[in-house]
Amino acid sequence: MADTIEFELVSPERLLLSRPVEMVVVPGSEGDFGVLPDHAPLISTVRPGIIEVYEGGKVTERIFVAGGFAEVNPERCTVLAEVAMPVGEIDRAQVEQELRDLGDDLAAAKTDEAREDVQAKIHVAESKLQAVATVH
Repeated sequence: MADTIEFELVSPERLLLSRPVEMVVVPGSEGDFGVLPDHAPLISTVRPGIIEVYEGGKVTERIFVAGGFAEVNPERCTVLAEVAMPVGEIDRAQVEQELRDLGDDLAAAKTDEAREDVQAKIHVAESKLQAVATVH
């Protein structure tokens, strides 16, 4: 059994991470799942949350993702994220302001589709605040 698995994290803007890691924990839509070398093939949707990268037996990186897809095979874990950023780069005050603005947008939404769109954005913003709270 290999000691590492190749992990790639890709957002629409860029390739954020591509390197061998001991383990990665991904926030799947059905719950968090850990990926080790020789993992069974898997495809999953990703919910807003934190990807944790393990090296040397400990978490070395925490990256917030707003959703996307993960594909796993025995040699590789690839996450295609809608939005991805290191948890340390999340500005709490900015996210809190975004939530206030989204609350106004929700109140002004005229259609079910518009309300659902705003509610999805609120969920992502709330998940960012939870991510910041778990690290600080």
